[in-house]
Amino acid sequence: MADSPQHRIFAMLDVDVDGDGAITHQEYLARVDRVAAAVGRDAGDPAVAASRAAHGAVFGDMDADGDGRVTFEEYRAWVGHEAFEPSCRPALGSLFDLAGTDADGHLDRAAFTRLRTAAGNAGTDAGAAFDALDTDHDGLIDRDAYLTGVRDFVTTGSSPMAAAYGAGPALGTRS
Repeated sequence: MADSPQHRIFAMLDVDVDGDGAITHQEYLARVDRVAAAVGRDAGDPAVAASRAAHGAVFGDMDADGDGRVTFEEYRAWVGHEAFEPSCRPALGSLFDLAGTDADGHLDRAAFTRLRTAAGNAGTDAGAAFDALDTDHDGLIDRDAYLTGVRDFVTTGSSPMAAAYGAGPALGTRS
């Protein structure tokens, strides 16, 4: 598998150990559960339920043939500018909201690192991504800056968020 933003994100989402090259519904929703657990929210929290619903809708959009598995080809056909705003922004925003336990619309470095690590990104690169997104150097990242950074990485490959996605060894090993 080539090293592109789409390949990096797909490899991060396809977290199974059998290397089957497909994202299952369970794998995709596990991101929500990992973030919720990392910040101490239980499954009954309304924010967790909202995030699971948003992620379920995204999975349904990605799974073009409705077989319960998203292949890279399905992901590549779906991802981009057109998919980000109506699908990804609400889902990724819901993860940001889970991590921002004080609901002020900002994450500090520790909350950002917990979010990125629990979501499946390389925790070692979270600091560089945080520094790139904290343009006013106030020690906080706001929700819109975060989502814009992710959108730019997903759609163009160029973003301060690029450091948060790392290269990862899996990128060259699957096809």
